[in-house]
Amino acid sequence: MSGEEVPAEVVASLEARAREIRRHIIRMTYAAGSGHPGGSLSATDLLTALYFRELRVDPERPDWPDRDRLVLSKGHAAPALYATLAERGFLPREELLSLRKLGSRLQGHVDRGKLPVIEASTGCLGQGIGMAVGMALDARLSGRPSRVYAVLGDGECQAGPTWEALMAGGHYRLSNLVALLDRNGYETDGSTESILGIEPIADKFRAFRYHTLEIDGHDFRQILAAFAEARRISDGPTAIVARTVKGKGVSFMEGQHAWHGKAPSKAEAERAMGELGGTLDGVVR
Repeated sequence: MSGEEVPAEVVASLEARAREIRRHIIRMTYAAGSGHPGGSLSATDLLTALYFRELRVDPERPDWPDRDRLVLSKGHAAPALYATLAERGFLPREELLSLRKLGSRLQGHVDRGKLPVIEASTGCLGQGIGMAVGMALDARLSGRPSRVYAVLGDGECQAGPTWEALMAGGHYRLSNLVALLDRNGYETDGSTESILGIEPIADKFRAFRYHTLEIDGHDFRQILAAFAEARRISDGPTAIVARTVKGKGVSFMEGQHAWHGKAPSKAEAERAMGELGGTLDGVVR
């Protein structure tokens, strides 16, 4: 799809913010010695666009009833969401290095019980989209203007509950619901198409009554144009298939399924930070 007319300075600002979020992801997973860098890096640009241009949220009022909701259905990409929330002002940046540490609010998969600014506890794949559908239906029945965005992983599109929930969203014509697929092509053990193919995924969303868009998930103009188009749709939900790169921004992680759930060593983290324009100064493991 053609890009929205977005000023160059806005795109540059979003790109800079995304680079900082990617630096946080490397620092966090290195310090924790575990985590999911690959799918966090692929989702970074989508989350950056959501929190810095699209979502109606307020860090001073995180429980504002009329806020928009973001459900990270691919809950293992927690580092990307935590880093984005910190950059947006919802939690201290210095807390990021507590990822996966005993007693930390920053669990390996997002946990609303530990960190209430999270809209839903996820990690069991296929569950988050169901909660997002429920939130969208509740907002409509309550007369609230809230919109609900669910970020899905392509591996979880192999799970049955995903499609049960999507079917409900289409059936109830939830025009305040956006299913945003981080289509990086890989899961824990390899490519999605070699393990259990999900293509033609866009046609499947259309069959479930979703207005479906296909974009480059690393092009901010295309991302913002898709969000704008979704807001114009009034007769049903929208699905955005964002083609992304696993490990985006770190050359040796890009397109490599091995980085789905593996933390970098010190040498690897230093190399990654060098590529992202940062350092590991002050980070210990």
